[in-house]
Amino acid sequence: MTSTPPPPTAHPAGWYDDPWNPHAWRWFDGHYWTPHTALRTPPPPEGAAPALALPPEKKPRLPSFLSPPVLITAIPSLVLLAIAGIIEPISILLALIPLLIVGPPLLWMDRLEPEPWSSRLHAFLWGAFVAGFVAVVINSIVAFAAGEVVAAVVSAPLVEESMKTLAIVWAVRRREVDSIMDGLVYAGFAALGFAAVENVSYFVLAEEEGVLVETFVGRALLTPFAHPLFTAWAGLAIGWAVARGKSLHHGWWGLAIAIGTHALWNGSLSIADNEVGMIVLLISLLVFIVLFIATVIGVIVLRQKDLARLEALAPTIAARYGLDVSRVQSLLRPSGRRTLRSGAAGRDAKRAITREAALVARLGYLNGGPGTPDPIAEARLRAELSGTSPTPT
Repeated sequence: MTSTPPPPTAHPAGWYDDPWNPHAWRWFDGHYWTPHTALRTPPPPEGAAPALALPPEKKPRLPSFLSPPVLITAIPSLVLLAIAGIIEPISILLALIPLLIVGPPLLWMDRLEPEPWSSRLHAFLWGAFVAGFVAVVINSIVAFAAGEVVAAVVSAPLVEESMKTLAIVWAVRRREVDSIMDGLVYAGFAALGFAAVENVSYFVLAEEEGVLVETFVGRALLTPFAHPLFTAWAGLAIGWAVARGKSLHHGWWGLAIAIGTHALWNGSLSIADNEVGMIVLLISLLVFIVLFIATVIGVIVLRQKDLARLEALAPTIAARYGLDVSRVQSLLRPSGRRTLRSGAAGRDAKRAITREAALVARLGYLNGGPGTPDPIAEARLRAELSGTSPTPT
């Protein structure tokens, strides 16, 4: 498009002859021509978005829960875990317990617009293998060269939070992050994976030193949310940047806070070998308890705001995609989804409703974001919603 014909001024939003293509329609939003087009035959329904032509997708070489970094680091990581399991089998079992504590809140956070299981699993594996392996290598080198304290207070926060944050960046690259809540969810699963592998190593050492019970209580029962709480700041910042159409470097402050809080926690633990150090540790623990409570409240408020925003967009979503507005409203409300699922016959039907709700919510985020919706992303979501492939133009 090298020139822009004058729009049909004094005309309402709707479908008009495409000034660039005599064989197509183009959507006019009341002020400007948009990228949305459709074939003339048959004409698009009034008020409904068109089905756009999609570029052919490359067949993925790996399942969606894997990626080259995960696959490469999984080999040495699994070898180390196997060795740990042989030395102290109890370490593997104990490391799974925090998953039962932290996992359900993460799934609750993700109920509004559920991310694919494969995507959440990828974030978990990234934290476990990529972040875990890189952290072991670098922290071991730093500990050997500069001492355990430097490794714990400087190297560990910097390396571990940076590597966990890359799991969120990878999800953004896959166009899986639409909101702040998405950023928090991927941060939580990446941190959960990292903590699980790290706990195995701690429990093996604790068993050898005769302090397994104390270590288990401290890491698995009293502070299972430590790593998710650190990385949540990076997820919040990245989700905030994506939701506002900004580049990821606008979310640098989240990574900085994640590193800072992690360093503060590790620093207080490293000096807790005398009376003064124990006082510092107790103060730090109180600070983190307050921070945890504030984070929980913040997540609940954020989820309610997202729900209200999507419900307000329900008429727009219904009109744009030719859907029944009452069904859209039901799909976006937790109570409505439960009602629809309870009336569905069979597991497949219930899963289809869950999938439909996720697609409708994602379309809501797409239309509620800054600027006009990405036409390719919109076409893919609409094709999934209809269960058919868009007709190429």
